[in-house]
Formats: sequence, C-alpha cells, structure tokens
Amino acid sequence: MKTNQLFLPFLIFTISFNSFLSSAAEAPPAVIDIAGKKLRTGVDYYILPVVRGRGGGLTLDSTGNESCPLDAVVQEHHEIKNGLPLTFTPVNPKKGVIRESTDLNIKFSAASICVQTTLWKLDDFDEATGKYFITIGGNEGNPGRETISNWFKIDKFERDYKLVYCPTVCNFCKVICKDVGIFIQDGTRRLALSDVPFKVMFKKA
Repeated sequence: MKTNQLFLPFLIFTISFNSFLSSAAEAPPAVIDIAGKKLRTGVDYYILPVVRGRGGGLTLDSTGNESCPLDAVVQEHHEIKNGLPLTFTPVNPKKGVIRESTDLNIKFSAASICVQTTLWKLDDFDEATGKYFITIGGNEGNPGRETISNWFKIDKFERDYKLVYCPTVCNFCKVICKDVGIFIQDGTRRLALSDVPFKVMFKKA
C-alpha cells in the first residue's frame, strides 16, 4: 500500500513535468535580426526590405495634401534610408523575446508631429483602391475584440520574414488573414494587405 501511495505523486509529477517540457518545446522560434540576435521586446529596430532597389525602410506619410494626420505607414523611396525605428510588444508583454507567428503590437518609436499614437493598426476597407491599408492610431495592449485591428505577426518566409495580419486575440471574432505587402498609390509605397508579401529583415537601431 505504501508503495502505491509513493508511486502516485511520482506519476503525477512525471506527467506534469513532461507536459511542461512539451509546452516549452512547442514555443515558436524566435525572430532573428540581421546580426543573428533574437528580437527583443522594447528594443528599437528598423524593418528593412530584403529585395534591394525598390525602396528603403518604413516611415510615416500623410494620405492627403495636409501635413496632418501623418498616418500612412509607407516605405522610404530610397533604399539607403532606414526609415523610423520601431518596437515590437507581444500579446504577453512579459515575454522578452519576439517569436514567429505570435500576436504583437508594432509601434514607431519616433514621436509624430501630429497628435496621435504611432501604433500600427489595420484601417477600414478603402473602396476606391479595394485595399486594407496599414495606418497608425491603434491602442497598445488590451488584447480582445476592441483592439482586433492592432495585432500583427512576423512569419518565416523562405529564408527571411514577412509581416502578417491574422490576429488570434479574440476567439469568436471573424478576421481577415493576409500578408502585408506594398501598394503603390500616387507614387507612394504604402503598406496594405496583399497576396504578395513584403519580404523583410530586421536591423537593431
């Protein structure tokens, strides 16, 4: 009887420990920057194109003739420009490493000259172009239905990475799942949902 009583706690411990190891093993791979280092929460990075000769890093621009709002997320025209630095914050902000296929907020570190947040969000459908554009003005954190447009992912794409909109922060919400690509509008290279992904790499600022 004593043997059975001792065996049961050991069995429970073994099952729990194996479950812990299984969960740890299933953690998605870390996103790696061009220096071979893991991307980390709260650290400034540039998002740069892998394909050269078609523009540089990412920055902000206005969508009209006015200087404000400065809300369109765009690619620099010249490839020598890194654009503005950004930070990545995962759905669990206590996690220090940014991992593939994990919901996260993307935010420009530079302050906007306009009164607005610099957190990325998916804008409403634009009927004129038939596109969903990436803009700024989202609310950081608070995962759920109210912030569904503010969550993006970094996925492995061939040997590099791509940005994806496919949030999983709301179990009952119906969402679009699509790659983030480049749409040229009036000569401006805007970020928008696309069938052709924007292949990117990350450089510490």
